[in-house]
Order: sequence, then structure tokens, then C-alpha cells
Amino acid sequence: MGLKRVPASVLASQVIPNLDVGLREQLQVPARYKSLGLVTSSSDDVGYTAIDEATKMADVEVIYAKSFFAGAAHASGPLSGEFIGIFAGPTPSEVKSGLDVAVQMINEGPAFYAVDEAGVHAFYAHTISRTGTFLSKQAGIQPGEPLAYLIAPPLEAMMGLDAALKAADVKLCTFYGPPTETNFGGGLLTGSQSSCKAAAEAFADTIIKIARSPHF
Repeated sequence: MGLKRVPASVLASQVIPNLDVGLREQLQVPARYKSLGLVTSSSDDVGYTAIDEATKMADVEVIYAKSFFAGAAHASGPLSGEFIGIFAGPTPSEVKSGLDVAVQMINEGPAFYAVDEAGVHAFYAHTISRTGTFLSKQAGIQPGEPLAYLIAPPLEAMMGLDAALKAADVKLCTFYGPPTETNFGGGLLTGSQSSCKAAAEAFADTIIKIARSPHF
């Protein structure tokens, strides 16, 4: 059974050069930031990975990131997808730099992989060699530490996490109990880069095995 890459795509990206004070208060944007970058994506987990990457490449901070309920198939509009990410920066140019990084990563970077030709039985098993400020905060680790970002449908995710934790010297930092907003499950694991990679491989192998034989 081969794997089929399920690429993500950016649906919209915008910059607010000079943030209004009312919106600043609602989003709790730190005073030193004047501008916002906003992006929506067809995949929430790829989106989270991308905005984390932006924090490593530009002077930006993620101030809002959410998944949309039920996923991209039930999006509220053609530019919604299943994720919105907002980061703040001191200037429009800095925010634009961060947005360029996020857009490129969503369109060309890590992706879900499907075990079926239709592309619906999919999982995300991505190893991040060095986290930015966003995902490190989500995982409760220091920026720059490795992370295995593991997501799959509910049953597969639980089986996969168990296999990943047994396969390498890794720690489960964040547990996404099923169902998430997009009806998946999974977690963020940390350890050495090689351990995170081994954990991600074990997670993927488990999903593939379950797809081949769903019943014990």
C-alpha cells in the first residue's frame, strides 16, 4: 500500500499595517507590535507548523491560531479552510516577511499522507528539528528543541501514539484527545531529533498497518 501526499494550500493571506486599538485589546496584542499578518489554510496542522516556522525567520509572534470545526469540507466560506493563524510584528515589512515564510511552507512544505488512493484516510507525521516560539509554547518546551507532530483519525491516533512512545526515547508533551475540532487526534512529542524521527516513523507505520487490517 503506497502513500499519497495530500498537499495543503493557502486560501488567503492579508496584512493589517496599523492595528486598531479595539482589535488590539480583544486579541491581547503586546504594545510593541503595530501590525498583523493573517493566513487561512486548507489544513490546520500544516498551518500550525507554518506559523511556528515564521517565528524563527522573522520578528513575529503568534497571537491567535484556531482550527475550524469539522474541517475544510465544512468550511464557512471559500477562503476559510480549516485554520486561521494571526501573528503580530513591529512593522508591516516584518509581518510580510513572516507571512511569506508561512505561505511558502503551507504550499510547499510538510503535508498529510493518505493510505488510500482517494486521499481521505490520512495522517500527519512530521518531525521538526528546531521549534519556534509558537509550538514550543504549545508543547511546554524551550524554543529550538525537536518535536514530533503526530496527527491521525481517532482510533489510529491512539494506536499510533502508543507505538511512537514505545519506539523511541520521547515524551508526550501535548495530547490532542479525539475528537479535535477537525475530528482527528494525536500529540506533540519531544526528544532528540533522531528519537522524534523514529517516533514519527513508528506512528506512520502503525497507521498503515491499521489501514491494511482494521480488525485485530
